[in-house]
Amino acid sequence: MDRELTDLNQVVIDLNQKIDLLTSQVAYLTEQAQIAERSRRSGEELVDTLMPVAKDAMRLASSEFEEIQDYLQVEDLLRLVKKLARHRPQLEALLDQMDAISDLMQIMDPILKQGMDKLVSVLTELEEKGYFAFGQGGLRILDTIVSSFTKEDVDRLGDNIVLILNTVKDMTQPEIMNFVRSTLLVAEEEIEKPVEISYLALLKQMRDPAVRRGLALTLRVLNVVGSQAKT
Repeated sequence: MDRELTDLNQVVIDLNQKIDLLTSQVAYLTEQAQIAERSRRSGEELVDTLMPVAKDAMRLASSEFEEIQDYLQVEDLLRLVKKLARHRPQLEALLDQMDAISDLMQIMDPILKQGMDKLVSVLTELEEKGYFAFGQGGLRILDTIVSSFTKEDVDRLGDNIVLILNTVKDMTQPEIMNFVRSTLLVAEEEIEKPVEISYLALLKQMRDPAVRRGLALTLRVLNVVGSQAKT
C-alpha cells in the first residue's frame, strides 16, 4: 500500500513539473508573440512615418534629375559605378589615409595648442616691452627716408656706400666715441658758466697748456681741411 502511495506521489510530482514547464513555455511564446506584434506595429508606424518623406524625396530626386537628364544618362551612372568598383582599393587606401590624418590631427592638436599659447605669450611680452611700437616708428622713419631720396640720390649712395661705411666705421671707433662723448659732456657744463671775452681773460686762458694744446689741434685740423679743399 505504501509503495502504491509513493508511486502515486511521484506521478503527481512529475505531472506538476510538466505543467510548470508547459506554463513557462506558454508564457515565453506569449511574450515572443507580443514582442513580434509590437515590432510589427512599430514597423507599420515607421513605414507610415517614412512614406511621406520617401515620396517627397522621390519627387525631389525626380525633379532634380529632370534638370540634369540632358547632361547625365543612365549609362553615365553605370560607368561611374563601374569605375568606382574598379578603383575600390584606391578609394579604401584614400579613406585609410584620411583616417590616419585625422588621428594625426588629434595627436597634434594639444601640441599645436601649446605652441599657439607660447606664441601668444611671446607676442604679448614683445608688445609690453615696446618692440611693436619701435617697429612702427622704424617703419615711419624708413618711409620718410625713402620718400626723401630720388633715384639719382640712391644711385650716388650706391656708388659711395663703401666710402660711407668706412667713414662710419672710423667714426664709431671706441676712442673716438669716448672722446666725442666726454667733450660734449664737458662742453655742456662749460656753456652754462659765465664767459669772459676780454683780451686779458683770453691771454690768461692762453697760459693754460690744455688751451694751447686744443688750439694747436684745432689749427692742425684746419690745416688738413684747407689742404683737402685746395685739391
